[in-house]
Amino acid sequence: MNVYAWIVLVALVGEFLLSVVTSVLNVRAMSPTVPDDFRSVYDDDSYARSQVYTRTQSWFGLLQGTVSLATLLLFWRFGGFGWLDESCRAFGLGPVPTGLLFVGALLIATTVLGLPFRLYATFVIEERFGFNRTTPRTFVLDRLKGLALGAGLGGGLLGLVLFFFEWAGPLAWVWCWGATTAFTLTAQFLAPTWVMPLFNTFSPLEKTDLKEALVDYARSTRFPLDDIFVIDGSRRSAKANAFFTGFGSRKRIGLFDTLIERHTTPELVAVVAHEVGHYKRGHIWKSLAVGLAHSGALFWLLSQFLEQPGLFDAFAVSEPSVYAGMVFFGLLFTPIELILSVVVNLFSRKHEFEADAFAAETTGSVEPMVSALTKLSADSLANLTPHPLQVFLHHSHPPVLRRIAALRALGH
Repeated sequence: MNVYAWIVLVALVGEFLLSVVTSVLNVRAMSPTVPDDFRSVYDDDSYARSQVYTRTQSWFGLLQGTVSLATLLLFWRFGGFGWLDESCRAFGLGPVPTGLLFVGALLIATTVLGLPFRLYATFVIEERFGFNRTTPRTFVLDRLKGLALGAGLGGGLLGLVLFFFEWAGPLAWVWCWGATTAFTLTAQFLAPTWVMPLFNTFSPLEKTDLKEALVDYARSTRFPLDDIFVIDGSRRSAKANAFFTGFGSRKRIGLFDTLIERHTTPELVAVVAHEVGHYKRGHIWKSLAVGLAHSGALFWLLSQFLEQPGLFDAFAVSEPSVYAGMVFFGLLFTPIELILSVVVNLFSRKHEFEADAFAAETTGSVEPMVSALTKLSADSLANLTPHPLQVFLHHSHPPVLRRIAALRALGH
């Protein structure tokens, strides 16, 4: 094993062991006592049920991680990458089609490996805790649509990246960055009206007291809102959600039907105010800018490592190629990606506090937002007392008790 192989091996095993430690600490950190803010929505039995849900998800996640890591290490140990590369080259299709075959085969294998876990999570775990509303037909259609979109959009972008690295010379990474940026920005405009409706039905919110209250709020904050949409989230899950997406005339605020069903008008106004807060505080553009800078740095680093024969030797691939180099670089970059994700999550949690504060300030009260957070957490059986390491490594949102405390500190 050369130095690249050792780095990848240590990174993969180290990340897995860290996830084990984090999961164990997270389970042990659960408080047996219902927090005061949740006594109105939890009794002892329902609170205990939420903790069983957290334990079940944690142990299931560790099982899935163990199988995934073991499969990858075995595939690597027995020369799977070299064999796959030779098999794809045998078709004599040229570097770009060969690369699409290579990466596509790995993605299909990963999808097949993860399918039993997806089935179990959806139809056993989520069913057991009363969340699943996905039918087998919807499950299959979702997978097929996802594969079609991945092959069409993802495959097209990957093919362009491979093309640039093969023929654009030293500045190939700049061309790849430009193509990815254009793709990302275009997706922001098209996804709300072309992609997302493939999976969910977006129905304009009917003219009710709720819509009137939401439109009045949008006007009061000078938020250009053309319409509010109800999403049939209940087709798949009993869990509720809301989100903001798109730019310009494509902006959409979506409210799951399950959210509308369980919350009062003031609570729903507070939830929408939170989403508007992300827009008004510039979080959408900041996150987009960070993502684009991240992709640019990755393409530049990739261009440096494609010239390293040792990286290909580490995976028993005899002939260097852009497509194989991209896969191996992704594995080599594992620890750096973990660090970057921690930084991104840190800013994301900060943005959530800011959006909560915006909602409280513009609605004139913290109580609707507190009530909405309480109901959302209880309805989803969320872990109310996650371990700090779990939050630090994986949470894009602050723990709900910290969000509630921050809201109450505003004093509205």
